[in-house]
Amino acid sequence: VQLQASGGGLVQAGGSLRLSCAASGRTFSSYGMGWFRQAPGKEREFVAAISRSGGTIYYADSVKGRFTISRDNAKNTVYLQMSSLKSEDTAVYYCATGTAAGPILRGNVDYWGQGTQVTVSS
Repeated sequence: VQLQASGGGLVQAGGSLRLSCAASGRTFSSYGMGWFRQAPGKEREFVAAISRSGGTIYYADSVKGRFTISRDNAKNTVYLQMSSLKSEDTAVYYCATGTAAGPILRGNVDYWGQGTQVTVSS
């Protein structure tokens, strides 16, 4: 399984970015997906997750109302739309998947993408 994240960059506080994660190597629509992030000096933390059908979605409290996770099973891609960005959102963002059909949380990650840097300037 390969996960290729993209879309990171430098943005001003209050701005928006959309991250993408293209998956390959197996049937994308059969598995849940998740986004995580790791800021310098901190542990990797959960951001958002989505089930294989998109019918079940979870968010970390810190991003609720600002971030939206979605997926396009025809394109084998999961997205993270980030709005109202804050300096504390600065981190390397990773997509992840596992063997579960439900949303991928930290405990059921089997595969990680390479990460994409998001930097929010205040």
